Amino acid sequence: MTQIKLKRVYEPYESTDGYRVLVDRLWPRGITKESLHCDLWAKEIAPSTALRQSYHQSEDCPWNVFHVKYIEELEKSPAVNDFIDKIKDKGVVTLVYASKNAVENHAMVLQRFIHDL
Repeated sequence: MTQIKLKRVYEPYESTDGYRVLVDRLWPRGITKESLHCDLWAKEIAPSTALRQSYHQSEDCPWNVFHVKYIEELEKSPAVNDFIDKIKDKGVVTLVYASKNAVENHAMVLQRFIHDL
Protein backbone atom coordinates (compact mmCIF):
# COMPACT_ATOMS: atom_id res chain seq x y z
CA MET A 1 0.00 0.00 0.00
CA THR A 2 1.24 3.45 -0.88
CA GLN A 3 2.04 5.83 1.97
CA ILE A 4 0.86 9.39 1.21
CA LYS A 5 2.74 12.22 2.94
CA LEU A 6 2.37 16.00 2.76
CA LYS A 7 5.03 18.67 2.49
CA ARG A 8 5.19 22.37 1.66
CA VAL A 9 7.20 23.25 -1.45
CA TYR A 10 9.39 25.49 0.69
CA GLU A 11 10.53 22.61 2.92
CA PRO A 12 13.77 20.93 1.81
CA TYR A 13 13.76 17.81 -0.33
CA GLU A 14 14.59 14.60 1.51
CA SER A 15 15.30 11.18 0.04
CA THR A 16 12.56 9.76 2.27
CA ASP A 17 9.98 11.84 0.33
CA GLY A 18 9.79 9.11 -2.28
CA TYR A 19 7.77 10.05 -5.38
CA ARG A 20 7.08 13.79 -5.14
CA VAL A 21 3.95 15.24 -6.71
CA LEU A 22 3.16 18.94 -6.96
CA VAL A 23 -0.61 19.18 -6.47
CA ASP A 24 -1.07 22.92 -7.08
CA ARG A 25 -2.67 24.28 -10.23
CA LEU A 26 -0.16 27.15 -10.33
CA TRP A 27 3.61 26.79 -10.15
CA PRO A 28 4.78 28.10 -6.75
CA ARG A 29 6.50 31.48 -6.70
CA GLY A 30 10.23 31.57 -6.22
CA ILE A 31 10.69 27.83 -6.77
CA THR A 32 12.68 26.43 -9.69
CA LYS A 33 11.90 23.03 -11.15
CA GLU A 34 15.33 21.82 -10.10
CA SER A 35 14.95 22.90 -6.48
CA LEU A 36 11.50 21.34 -6.13
CA HIS A 37 12.64 17.81 -7.03
CA CYS A 38 9.20 17.09 -8.45
CA ASP A 39 8.48 13.78 -10.21
CA LEU A 40 5.02 14.82 -11.38
CA TRP A 41 2.97 17.99 -11.60
CA ALA A 42 -0.64 16.90 -11.13
CA LYS A 43 -2.34 20.24 -11.69
CA GLU A 44 -5.43 18.55 -13.14
CA ILE A 45 -6.40 17.21 -9.69
CA ALA A 46 -5.89 20.53 -7.92
CA PRO A 47 -8.97 22.58 -7.04
CA SER A 48 -10.49 24.39 -10.00
CA THR A 49 -9.47 27.99 -10.51
CA ALA A 50 -13.00 29.15 -9.60
CA LEU A 51 -13.02 27.18 -6.35
CA ARG A 52 -9.50 28.25 -5.38
CA GLN A 53 -10.28 31.91 -6.01
CA SER A 54 -13.58 31.67 -4.17
CA TYR A 55 -11.86 30.19 -1.13
CA HIS A 56 -9.07 32.76 -1.04
CA GLN A 57 -11.03 35.86 -2.06
CA SER A 58 -14.56 35.44 -0.75
CA GLU A 59 -16.21 35.12 2.62
CA ASP A 60 -18.86 32.96 0.92
CA CYS A 61 -16.48 30.01 0.80
CA PRO A 62 -15.12 29.20 4.28
CA TRP A 63 -12.97 26.11 4.83
CA ASN A 64 -15.88 23.71 5.43
CA VAL A 65 -17.54 24.76 2.14
CA PHE A 66 -14.26 24.59 0.22
CA HIS A 67 -13.59 21.13 1.63
CA VAL A 68 -16.95 19.76 0.48
CA LYS A 69 -16.76 21.40 -2.95
CA TYR A 70 -13.24 20.14 -3.57
CA ILE A 71 -14.27 16.58 -2.72
CA GLU A 72 -17.16 16.94 -5.18
CA GLU A 73 -14.68 18.03 -7.86
CA LEU A 74 -12.43 15.06 -7.10
CA GLU A 75 -15.36 12.62 -7.26
CA LYS A 76 -16.28 13.87 -10.74
CA SER A 77 -12.74 14.12 -12.12
CA PRO A 78 -11.48 11.46 -14.54
CA ALA A 79 -7.96 12.71 -13.73
CA VAL A 80 -8.18 11.16 -10.26
CA ASN A 81 -8.17 7.60 -11.62
CA ASP A 82 -5.21 8.41 -13.87
CA PHE A 83 -3.40 9.88 -10.88
CA ILE A 84 -4.11 6.82 -8.73
CA ASP A 85 -2.73 4.60 -11.50
CA LYS A 86 0.48 6.65 -11.57
CA ILE A 87 1.12 6.43 -7.83
CA LYS A 88 -0.28 3.01 -6.89
CA ASP A 89 3.05 1.19 -7.24
CA LYS A 90 5.10 3.82 -5.43
CA GLY A 91 6.03 2.99 -1.85
CA VAL A 92 5.99 6.56 -0.60
CA VAL A 93 4.31 9.52 -2.30
CA THR A 94 4.70 13.06 -1.03
CA LEU A 95 2.05 15.55 -2.09
CA VAL A 96 3.81 18.89 -2.34
CA TYR A 97 1.80 22.11 -1.98
CA ALA A 98 2.47 25.85 -1.57
CA SER A 99 -0.24 26.83 0.92
CA LYS A 100 0.98 28.51 4.10
CA ASN A 101 -1.75 26.78 6.08
CA ALA A 102 -0.58 23.29 7.05
CA VAL A 103 -3.93 22.36 8.61
CA GLU A 104 -6.53 23.57 6.10
CA ASN A 105 -5.27 23.06 2.57
CA HIS A 106 -6.29 21.16 -0.53
CA ALA A 107 -3.38 18.69 -0.29
CA MET A 108 -4.72 17.49 3.05
CA VAL A 109 -8.17 16.99 1.51
CA LEU A 110 -6.60 15.11 -1.41
CA GLN A 111 -4.56 12.92 0.93
CA ARG A 112 -7.68 11.89 2.86
CA PHE A 113 -9.67 11.42 -0.34
CA ILE A 114 -7.05 9.03 -1.76
CA HIS A 115 -6.79 7.19 1.54
CA ASP A 116 -10.56 6.65 1.63
CA LEU A 117 -10.73 5.17 -1.88
